[in-house]
Amino acid sequence: MKHVFSVLLILFVNAFLFAQGRPWQENVKWSFKVENVPGSETEAYIVGTATLAEGYHIFSVSHDPSKADMTGSPTKFKFKKSNYYKVVGSLQDVGKAHVFKDEYGIQLYFEKKASFKQKIEVLTDQKFDLSFTYEFQICNADGCQFPPTQDKKLTLSGFKPEKPVTEEVLEPQNATNEASSTNANKKGAEKISIEQAEQEKGSSLMIFIAGFLAGLIALFTPCMFPMIPMTVTFFTKQSKTRREGIMKALIYGASIIIIYVTFGLIFTAATGPIGLNDLSTNIWMNLIFFAVFMLFAFSFLGAFEIQLPNSWVNKMDKQADRGGLIGIFFMAFTLGLVSFSCTGPIIGSLLVEAATSGSYFTPAIGMTGFSLALAIPFTLFAIFPGWLNSLPQSGGWLNSVKVCLGLLEIAFALKFLSAVDLAYHWGILTREWFIGTWFVIFAVMGLYLLGKIRFSHDSPIEKISVTRFMFAFLSLTFAIYLLPGMFGAPIKLLSGIAPPTTYSEDKFLFNHGGLDNGLVKDEITAKYREHMHESGDGSVMVFHDLEIAKAYAKERNLPIMLDFTGYACQNCRKMETTVWADDRIKSTLQTRLVIASLYVDDHEPLPESEHRYSEAIGGNVKEVGNIWAELQITRYKSFQQPLYAIIDHDGNDLVQSVGYTPDINEFKQFLETGIENFNKNKKK
Repeated sequence: MKHVFSVLLILFVNAFLFAQGRPWQENVKWSFKVENVPGSETEAYIVGTATLAEGYHIFSVSHDPSKADMTGSPTKFKFKKSNYYKVVGSLQDVGKAHVFKDEYGIQLYFEKKASFKQKIEVLTDQKFDLSFTYEFQICNADGCQFPPTQDKKLTLSGFKPEKPVTEEVLEPQNATNEASSTNANKKGAEKISIEQAEQEKGSSLMIFIAGFLAGLIALFTPCMFPMIPMTVTFFTKQSKTRREGIMKALIYGASIIIIYVTFGLIFTAATGPIGLNDLSTNIWMNLIFFAVFMLFAFSFLGAFEIQLPNSWVNKMDKQADRGGLIGIFFMAFTLGLVSFSCTGPIIGSLLVEAATSGSYFTPAIGMTGFSLALAIPFTLFAIFPGWLNSLPQSGGWLNSVKVCLGLLEIAFALKFLSAVDLAYHWGILTREWFIGTWFVIFAVMGLYLLGKIRFSHDSPIEKISVTRFMFAFLSLTFAIYLLPGMFGAPIKLLSGIAPPTTYSEDKFLFNHGGLDNGLVKDEITAKYREHMHESGDGSVMVFHDLEIAKAYAKERNLPIMLDFTGYACQNCRKMETTVWADDRIKSTLQTRLVIASLYVDDHEPLPESEHRYSEAIGGNVKEVGNIWAELQITRYKSFQQPLYAIIDHDGNDLVQSVGYTPDINEFKQFLETGIENFNKNKKK
């Protein structure tokens, strides 16, 4: 359940418990026992069991560091020479090890509890002490601990060999045992099919809570929140009595749950854990979302009324119950359709369990919590449609609300168009055009509320109420606030909504004459400059190719920050324009780290010769973004963007990865911890 718990932390508290500083004894407890081999009076198993702290894992005896970029040390038992016993075979795992594969190789490991057994043949009928040492390495997301070699002594008795040996000192053949163990490790690793690491089945209640909280957050996304007034308007027209309204509202809420759970699982089963992310950046789906929002906008502005097909309406008139259910389900389906762009990454993180473990029951619980959080507010709004019906009809108040909502729909529609433009690098809806359009929208809204603009269905405004004036005042003020953004101002309120500063017609070089990006002007910079890209406000340089970033980091002797991001990721843009651009963070990113920004929704096609099937993403790797999506899922068990990790030149994690972290001090601590661990390892 680790990845689902990570979703909860990333989305809502953005804080992690770091256990790396604790003594290793607090992270693993060993126990040993002797087990007789059934049917034998001379053979026994020495069984060692390691109980691990939450989040830690220990390596299998079959783990081969040479196939894992020389990382991870297999567990070993070394028996001292004795004349009382001899070692039979090699040390074995008890149970099947988890298998994890990424670009660095294959890792075989156990979580929570691991048992290992070594078979011995007893050569004496006397009571004796068996002494041996054991070595192991434990790791979590923060890094690894390699305790010193441990000594252990067990007392054995009650064995009855046919010819007891009491004088000859037998060599336990440690060297031979280790050699055979190494060969067994290699053969075992080759025989094990590559698959996703098994995830621990955690508490269903925790998964449900994670999904529920994620749903509450999703309510306040730009493509979900505007749907609330649409729902109110629909039930206002369809409900003639309070009882009818309550019944339809309950059916509507149930429809939301059914649609999200059913269609979400079907979609993930068909496309893999990155399916929803692909949907949020797919050119055609985003253009459809853009068209749908524009359709809503024109409807609010009074161009036409959105109605179901006449054939449906006629059937609903004849069969009220059946027709009503169809209409309600249609509204719930529309909600799910247009909100996928915003909710997709959140749902993808909850459903990644389905692709990695093959179990669909646990994700269904998370999806139930997610959809329930959406259904409750919408149902409550629908139960009380009188909130709009009771408003005064004279004076055109309701029409004014619809017009304002229509203008907001246009503003939000541009977000979908912008997502496509960013992902496919069209360069059409640059930051200037996006902010300029929003400036016009809110300026028009302010003038409309003041009565300076009137549509055909509006009534003349003789007097302006205080409430109406305040809304007009806020709208015009916001429009003025947006105006400097057309010339390069940060506009933090639009962070994550508007295209980044660097996505402008000239990266705003005309406005500021160039930025101090902290680059050292030397031969190394000249060598790699063409591979560097501006990020955030243009002052932080990043690589989009991980291998090139690694090469540059080695020459600079700096750690690497992996930035799993997306063109359509709003929180990613917020981090870049608010956190990265902060003076407390900027200098660190400029001079003490090498950043590899890996866009999981980069649709640049790969050469056909590089196409392959990926178990992690549940589909073919055909685009650059698929590579980074696969890396994030397999290595960090998450598909939530942004996700930040700091690694060394060998690919080892230096600190616990974090997600969206708007707290400056918290993000600074994350960076400092990673850099500090890198410097410590460098001195060794």
